[in-house]
Amino acid sequence: MNLQIQHLYDIARKYDRRIIGLMSGTSLDGLDVALCRISGSGTSTDVTLERFVTVPYDEDFKAEIRTIFAKSIINFEQLCLLNPYIGRLHGQLILNCLQTWDIDPNDIDAIASHGQTVYHAPKSQHQHDKFPNATLQIGDGDHIAAITGIITFSDFRQKHVAHGGEGAPLAVYGDYLMFSTKSENRILLNIGGIANFTYLPADGDTNYVFTTDTGPGNTLLDAYARKFLNEPYDRDGKLAAQGQVNTNLLQALKTNPFFDGAFPKTTGPEVFNVLYVNEAQIRSQTTNLAPADLMATLVQLSADTIANAIKRVMRTSQLYRIYMSGGGAHNVELTDRLQKLLPDCTFGLTDSLGINGDAKEAVLFAVLANESLAGGKVSFGNRQGVPTVSMGKISFPK
Repeated sequence: MNLQIQHLYDIARKYDRRIIGLMSGTSLDGLDVALCRISGSGTSTDVTLERFVTVPYDEDFKAEIRTIFAKSIINFEQLCLLNPYIGRLHGQLILNCLQTWDIDPNDIDAIASHGQTVYHAPKSQHQHDKFPNATLQIGDGDHIAAITGIITFSDFRQKHVAHGGEGAPLAVYGDYLMFSTKSENRILLNIGGIANFTYLPADGDTNYVFTTDTGPGNTLLDAYARKFLNEPYDRDGKLAAQGQVNTNLLQALKTNPFFDGAFPKTTGPEVFNVLYVNEAQIRSQTTNLAPADLMATLVQLSADTIANAIKRVMRTSQLYRIYMSGGGAHNVELTDRLQKLLPDCTFGLTDSLGINGDAKEAVLFAVLANESLAGGKVSFGNRQGVPTVSMGKISFPK
């Protein structure tokens, strides 16, 4: 037997595994590095988050990504160069973290890398009949494995697409294993660049468990924070709090057909971007809107579309608790508006469930890697958008 395969087999048979989960989102703020100790699998999965840090990206790196990010026409050489470059960078950042934490790389069983999404194109978006759903994450796993000397799982979304899914959101798999309970109906709301939620009914029936995108979370807010404030985001929604919602612009923004689509569904900055806002402003004759008023309207758009999506799964006479994570969970203006729109729901953070909300997505990929190693016992049926699959391509160090 190949020694690398023997090593993989030995890891799969261990009582618990130390897996580093990586997440680099559409906000491009940095690399989330979550060191997890995971025992069991399936509904018996137990996760301890041992270490977590977000390593910020420098402005040069962000600029490199933005030359190809969410653009239909790009410099193909740039894409080709960035694929190994990001993998090598992420590998080195992992080694830096391990050195800071005084942990030997040999004590880590596996790395689970989401990679950097550069384009997301579900069929509902690209509208080409002969082509399937598609998504692309770069930051090659072979380079991470070679730099770190650690077996690496990567490119998780492709198996999901191959079995009829849209490649996102994948949170349903980890959320169900880590957070489902018979004591309450839970909604795990992640407000990243794009907002999504996982619906976990108290009866635990996987036929009704799913994750869906709801539309813009922070992506538009961050784009205009860079424009108006020269900052990566509007801290606590302070600029938005100074403005007034423009109802004409808000209604124009809501006309995008994505918002009425069936669950589960996915989208990205390819749709919800500055051009989308500019076109809505032209249609609503609001091109001269003050910065604070535009930000207030964009916050209301995120709040309304998140709340409307959540209301679609709520059943009368039942109680729901919403656990928030992601950068938007720190935006006071946004979360206040959400609570006003969903007064019958109780709000909290995933931190209260034992997982740091900022680390949650990185932890998710560690859990997915653990399932590929030691799981395969949980069925989500054969529903469109929620295939029962194991995910992650395996890269050996040598």
